[in-house]
Order: sequence, then structure tokens, then C-alpha cells
Amino acid sequence: MKTLSVFVLLFWIAGIAKAQDLNARVQVVSPKIQTTNKHAFQTLETAMKDFLNGRKWCADQILPPERIECAFVLNITTWDGSSNFTGELQVQSSRPVFNSSYSSTLLNILDKDIDFTYTEGQPIDYTDQNFQSNLSSIMAFYAYIIAGMDYDTFSKYGGTPYFASAQNVVTNAASASYKGWKAFDGTTNRYWLAENLNNQLYQPLRAFMYDYHRNGLDVMADNTGKGRKVIADLIPSLSQVDRQRLGAMFPLVFFTAKSDEFVSIFNKADPQQRVAVMNILNQADPANGLKYQALQKN
Repeated sequence: MKTLSVFVLLFWIAGIAKAQDLNARVQVVSPKIQTTNKHAFQTLETAMKDFLNGRKWCADQILPPERIECAFVLNITTWDGSSNFTGELQVQSSRPVFNSSYSSTLLNILDKDIDFTYTEGQPIDYTDQNFQSNLSSIMAFYAYIIAGMDYDTFSKYGGTPYFASAQNVVTNAASASYKGWKAFDGTTNRYWLAENLNNQLYQPLRAFMYDYHRNGLDVMADNTGKGRKVIADLIPSLSQVDRQRLGAMFPLVFFTAKSDEFVSIFNKADPQQRVAVMNILNQADPANGLKYQALQKN
């Protein structure tokens, strides 16, 4: 019996050692590609999924139930029939809210600068030391961003080492000719997302992410009014976020992920609180103003 207990313990430890950090759902679609042979896309999908879920991205030991939920949808728009692909990548991630079945969206981004080579059956290689391929760099970049955003919501600035790793991916990839890794490639790309997340100018927004989730959302399941009040008291700080600066990517990503959730949280608040929150959000995030107007109608 003792021998069996030791065996079970060793099996459990081995299982934990193999456990990885992401629970990534991957889908490769190609509605614009006129071909009856989709095997190359299916192989690519499997390779991407294995790459994302088969590596350690976080320093801590992540138990299987704690793996970070995320989704990658790659839309192939052009393919030369061999190894050259271009397209768009939708990346989403979420984190569970304490004592509830609700998951809060942390990232919802569409990357249009997707251009890579991949040979069917080829392993996807990656190292933090240098650039291996654009496909592996893009996936590693978003894996670190996903990890960093998750950690930021559980401890204040907890995502710092992962955002630094994402910045390292950008630095290594900038030597290649692919778009999305350089400042002059545009104002909404991977370069600017990493720059913003590592820039002290946006630390208040990262601090908001922690307080909003740990002291607000995580409280609401047990005490809705208390959690909502915490969030209402935090909302005014969003009007101080600088959205005029060149490459203000992080605020754009933040409001894209959170605008619907803000409306959901406050649509049952008292009228005075709803209007106050709506006015601040309209000022901080005019792009989603029509959504926030719903708070006035309830």
C-alpha cells in the first residue's frame, strides 16, 4: 500500500512537471484560398497548437486547472501553394473571476501584419536568444503578452518580466524584414504594444488592471455592490490615460477588451453612478461612446 502511495505521488509530480502554462485553442481558416487540399492548413494549425501549449512561458509552476485560457485564430488570406503565407491573427485571452463562472477578457487584438514561411511537417523552432522565424516569434510574442496581462491582474505589476520578454522578442525580430516589429511600421503593431507595456507612462493603467480585477471583479461574486463601488472609484483614473501619444497601443487594446464589460457592470447601478461612469468613459474612450450611451438609457 505504501509502495502504491509513493507511485501515485511520483505520477502526480511527473504530471505537474509536464503541465504547461497556456490552454490555447488554435484555429487556422482560409476562406479566400481556392483549393480543395486543406491539409497544409490543418498541419499548420496542429503545429501552432503544439508550440503554444507545449512550452513553459511562465516562471511559476502552473497547475492544469490554472492554465491561461486563450485563443488564436489565423485567417490565411494568401498562400503560394508551398511555404509562403500571409494573413491576419486574432488573439484573445481571459482570466477567471473569483467564485464565479465568469471569465473576464484581458486581450482581444487583431494583428494584420502576419507574413511567414512554413513548410508542412517542419517543427516550429524558437529561442529567446535570437530570431528563428517570424511565425514562432509572433506566437512567442503573444504568449508573453498573454502571460504578462494575466499576471498583472493577480499581483500589481506582476507581468513585468513577461512584458520584458515580449520586448526581447521585438528586439530580436527587428533585424528581419517582416512588418509589425518596428516603430515606423505603424502606430498599432507589436512594437508599440511592447513599448507601451514596458513604458512607465502606462504603469497607472497596469495598476488599474490589478485593482479592477482583484479588488473589484473578484469581489463582485460575493458582494456585488462593494465590488462595483471599487470599480466606480477607479474609473476616474482612466481619464488621465494619455491616448494622444504616438503609438498609444496599450490604451486601445485595453478599451477594446473592457468596454463591453464596463457597460455590463454598471447597467444595473443606480442612475447617478451610471451617468457619472458614462461621462468619464466617454471622455477617456470616445471611440466606444455609443456603447457607453446605453448606461444613460437604463
